[in-house]
Amino acid sequence: MNQQKRHEIFSRLQANNPTPTTELNYSTPFELLVAVTLSAQATDKGVNKATTKLFQVANTPQAILDLGEEGLKEYIKTIGLFNSKAKHVIQACRILVEQHNSEVPEDRAALEALHGVGRKTANVILNTAFGQPTIAVDTHIFRVANRTRIASGKTVLEVEKRLMKFVPEEFKQDAHHWLILHGRYTCVARKPRCGSCVIEDLCEYKKKEH
Repeated sequence: MNQQKRHEIFSRLQANNPTPTTELNYSTPFELLVAVTLSAQATDKGVNKATTKLFQVANTPQAILDLGEEGLKEYIKTIGLFNSKAKHVIQACRILVEQHNSEVPEDRAALEALHGVGRKTANVILNTAFGQPTIAVDTHIFRVANRTRIASGKTVLEVEKRLMKFVPEEFKQDAHHWLILHGRYTCVARKPRCGSCVIEDLCEYKKKEH
């Protein structure tokens, strides 16, 4: 795929959705950090349902620490893997209180040092909370990047590096939101909705569905 085609793909995705954002509900970088940590192998809808109640009671690192692990579990027990997620969130809150004055750091290494925060979560926080042009590659983006040939790669990191290289600069800030939403609602895993896709004629996927 050439750069002209990539530019046109992102131009169309932008025209279709000029101000894309995460579907997770949050109002501070810390709330986003908690929501993204809880969202692994869970739906955004399910996470939002839990955090709506949780954040009314506790939406700072200290407030969640005060709840304690068992108290936190009561709010998130509807979410998959809630036991290990509660542990991670509590441990992350402790580090934020002790080392970062309860503020979420704007630094990849410091973010990845938090429990439950890997590269993908760090990228989401850096991009969505702090406006940095990072691209978090989840299963949707991995599929869309490979299927369309925007940025092929065998591993998540490979796809991330290629997207960072190939996505035109003007679209980098919002690229991962467009690609996630495209993968979630149009370029779905089993039967992509090619007939209703705004970039169908630019996509290099061989087995298009109609």
